[in-house]
Amino acid sequence: MKLPLSLLNSTMPSGSGSLVWFRKGLRIHDNPALEYASRGSNYVYPLFVIDPHYMEPDPNAFSPGSTRAGINRIHFLLESLHDLDLNLKKLGSRLLVLKGEPSQVLIHCLKEWDVKKLCFEYDTDPYYQALDNRVKNYASTAGIEVFSPVSHTLFNPADIIEKNGGRPPLNYQSFLKLAGEPPWASSPLSVDLSSIPPVGDVGSCEILQVPTLKELGYVEKDQDEFTPFRGGESEALRRLRESLSDKIPWNVDDKLLAAWREARTGYPWIDAIMVQLRKWGWMHHLARHCVACFLTRGDLFVHWEKGRDVFERLLIDSDWAINNGNWLWLSCSSFFYQYNRIYSPTSFGRKYDPNGNYIRHFLPVLKDMPKEYIYEPWTAPLSVQTKAKCIIGRDYPKPVVSHDSASKECRRKMREAYALNQKLKGLVSEEDLKKLGSKLDEDEDEGQEPNPRRKRQKLIN
Repeated sequence: MKLPLSLLNSTMPSGSGSLVWFRKGLRIHDNPALEYASRGSNYVYPLFVIDPHYMEPDPNAFSPGSTRAGINRIHFLLESLHDLDLNLKKLGSRLLVLKGEPSQVLIHCLKEWDVKKLCFEYDTDPYYQALDNRVKNYASTAGIEVFSPVSHTLFNPADIIEKNGGRPPLNYQSFLKLAGEPPWASSPLSVDLSSIPPVGDVGSCEILQVPTLKELGYVEKDQDEFTPFRGGESEALRRLRESLSDKIPWNVDDKLLAAWREARTGYPWIDAIMVQLRKWGWMHHLARHCVACFLTRGDLFVHWEKGRDVFERLLIDSDWAINNGNWLWLSCSSFFYQYNRIYSPTSFGRKYDPNGNYIRHFLPVLKDMPKEYIYEPWTAPLSVQTKAKCIIGRDYPKPVVSHDSASKECRRKMREAYALNQKLKGLVSEEDLKKLGSKLDEDEDEGQEPNPRRKRQKLIN
């Protein structure tokens, strides 16, 4: 299990052992923690800890896998660990894999082995921050040097936030689009740069070595080549979440959430995206925008954290900071205030894929539906549905809401929530929020509304 110093090209042969705790950067190249561990050490222990917090099987979860991670993410993690072990084997070493609460496992290893240096990559996830502090505290009392470099991102997020007056420079289109490709295809770099459970085949510094991402077609000519790889920061996200997102009277509707999560909304564009998410563990960034908007401020008005949790579980490229930041943005809970701009669940997809090939691929029940009706199959005459062997309401569900009336209702709720926050200068209490929710419900029930033609959003059976 020990990695000989000579195989890491070190020029300092004295000293004892170092332990490298692999987390996000599951690679031997572009790995500052591993490189530093090799300096002045006779050997290095390469260690990965399987954390039950993420990996314990959960038969009650809505999809196969653990409580926190779907089967695609677990499979990708295992493949990455296997690849890392093969690369270490070429150097005459092997990856040591242990299971347990990471801080307890690390402290036990530090006690048992002759370790003078502990090296691991810095992580912005609050869960890992707490683990790191426990491990660092023990190492400090035991006289063990700790080296925890920022290497998952190009810059230290805390430094960037400080320079920006506390505002995280989140890039909301972190997932790059390949020009000319269909809407379900995009750059796979988001997977190789991903984390949770820690996975990362490509280092952020490696991106700088690419002669030009623009020439390769990953970035538009007028786009900054490197902003797509900048992450967020946990504390700033926490403050932003508390500042506004908890001051919007979101619906509590498990039926609507389940319909969205299980691709049963009755909107083929939305459902096809959610099928791709479940099958592939990945989809294009604009597709992510569409389904996030639909669940929250666009149509269903379900709390953004519900959708965030689904993405965190199913996406193999999910990153804690980016996932939270994007959901805060797409739900207009923070960052982005133009809540009137809503992704249409019918016309947006048609613009990029007029024939509906994407829908036909992921929803084969609609493969014979004429393109005129593929995005709104409930509008097709019964004779057309019969010929396409897809009767709406039997073979494929009816829309769970009417987009026109639901989107108007969502805009009204957002407008009133924003007005209340502005009036009270953001100091909205739970009681204020409860009163706002009651007022909105009364307006629906009594017809007291700015627009008398507005129809109440409801589940369509």
